[in-house]
Amino acid sequence: MLNRHALAASAAFFVATHVGATPTPLIYQSFAATVAAMTLIRDDFRTVIGGGTVAGAAGSFGGVRREINWDGVPDARSDPNLLPANFFNVNSPRGVVFSTPGSGFLVSANAGTASPILFGFPNDFAAFSAQRLFTAINSNITDVNFFVAGTNVAATTTAFGVIFTDVETNGTTMMDFFDETGGFFLSHSVLASGNQGLSFLGITVTGGTISRVRITSGVNTISANGQLGNPNDDVVVMDDFIFAEPVAAVPEPATLALVGLALAGLILPSRRRATAR
Repeated sequence: MLNRHALAASAAFFVATHVGATPTPLIYQSFAATVAAMTLIRDDFRTVIGGGTVAGAAGSFGGVRREINWDGVPDARSDPNLLPANFFNVNSPRGVVFSTPGSGFLVSANAGTASPILFGFPNDFAAFSAQRLFTAINSNITDVNFFVAGTNVAATTTAFGVIFTDVETNGTTMMDFFDETGGFFLSHSVLASGNQGLSFLGITVTGGTISRVRITSGVNTISANGQLGNPNDDVVVMDDFIFAEPVAAVPEPATLALVGLALAGLILPSRRRATAR
């Protein structure tokens, strides 16, 4: 039979390994040939998440929704210069930090600067919100991790969506979603929209949250302005990111109760020993 110390250790271990419920996703997807048509799709997703219609500081819509359209990125942080992975949690704090197996991230240049617009591929890409686009460099993988905006406090969100451009092949551009424990719970492909077309994929979740999103953008990669990883495969880049305000994780009631049980199991034997003395 377990003694009090073993019971307390067992309870503490259960708390440490307790996992939350798997999020239930609702998927929103579409494609459009024009900015006007994609605007309607974007606005529908905005309405689902909630918040205002005019952005406040750092892309905040009333503390309910955040957006990144890349267009406010300064020239010094855009093509040919790399965008810092934490730019949107430090310089313009919106609660996301990026990572990639590649060599960094690039935001396209505006017209009139030294670098050609649209990463040097004006016949392939179209901007949804003019003029800038976003991509990983030397990789088709972008990981998005969430934080309480402007801090190093890990957070989760309940909605996330992306507008893509130039998805020409079904099944090659997708997003993978991970819950608050880091566990994978959903992978979904982005609909093809054709050359210079616009595609949208987003989800909202109930019964759980999203801690990380992995974005796979096509098969090809961009290595520099006008330079592809290979001349054959489909290359895809991103425009607007739309997501619910990242919020620090709150322990579930069941978890809190178990924490109390574990603490009680550790404290009570100590008090009894003190009384015996």
